[in-house]
Amino acid sequence: MKQIDININDFKITNQISIANSKTSYDLKASKNKTDKALEVVRRKLGELQDTMYAQGKYAVLVCLQGMDTSGKDSLVREVFKDFNAQGVVVHSFKVPTELELGHDYLWRHYLVLPVRGKFGVFNRTHYENVLVTRVHPGYILSENIPTIKSIEDVNDAFWDKRFEQINNFEKYLAESGTIIFKFFLNISKEEQKQRLLRRLNLPNKNWKFSAGDLKERKLWDKYQECYEDALNRTSKPHAPWYNIPADDKPTARYIVAKIMYDTLSAYTDIKSPEVDGDLKVNLELYKQQLENES
Repeated sequence: MKQIDININDFKITNQISIANSKTSYDLKASKNKTDKALEVVRRKLGELQDTMYAQGKYAVLVCLQGMDTSGKDSLVREVFKDFNAQGVVVHSFKVPTELELGHDYLWRHYLVLPVRGKFGVFNRTHYENVLVTRVHPGYILSENIPTIKSIEDVNDAFWDKRFEQINNFEKYLAESGTIIFKFFLNISKEEQKQRLLRRLNLPNKNWKFSAGDLKERKLWDKYQECYEDALNRTSKPHAPWYNIPADDKPTARYIVAKIMYDTLSAYTDIKSPEVDGDLKVNLELYKQQLENES
């Protein structure tokens, strides 16, 4: 099947952006059925590429997913990585830090689960929660017991400047060590979030996904958008770019994410199957004959 062409640079953040002026929908000029079929093709190719990367053992891939509640992170993980070898991709979702995690620096729990070379690691909610949720609710920072933070007043602009610097340095170090980083912001409209929350309330099998806290956070929509915009603009770097993904339509968002990953990784000319060592190469025919001649 022919792929649906997109220009991945249309989604990459290379200049300052305004979320308010960004599209939350995108027309692939294809039916849902065609989009789903195109995704099947790309995710299968991604799975095959991961097999090659595992055999080579040269690069790791870190996929970071951020977005407002209901932006489609969970279903994207399910659909995009469906054709991967189960051992080739590991997904982590970062919730409220535990007591153990709070006893360490805020990046510690993320370091622990970084992907090894040859594998994909998916962060469903990421280290950016530490400059998003905590920025909307700065009181959470006090739970980190940072020696220099005595009160909310200490969680000031200088504090956030330093934290962004730390995150940029963290990602630069990963990239320089062989991790290919993708960061996807699933950008949905406030109206679409409303409809998805209502769906959780209206469908009995979706009730469990709803939390009264979702409505409390929704009231802070504008503040979250402001914090997301600042984070995207400060931390989209050549070695760790952000992609602004229109996410009002889930199948479209899934395809765009998968296509960005495949097109980017395919451009790496040094990602290829390892050479067979000399002894094995010389004796391939001999080994085949031994097996074929077994009684």
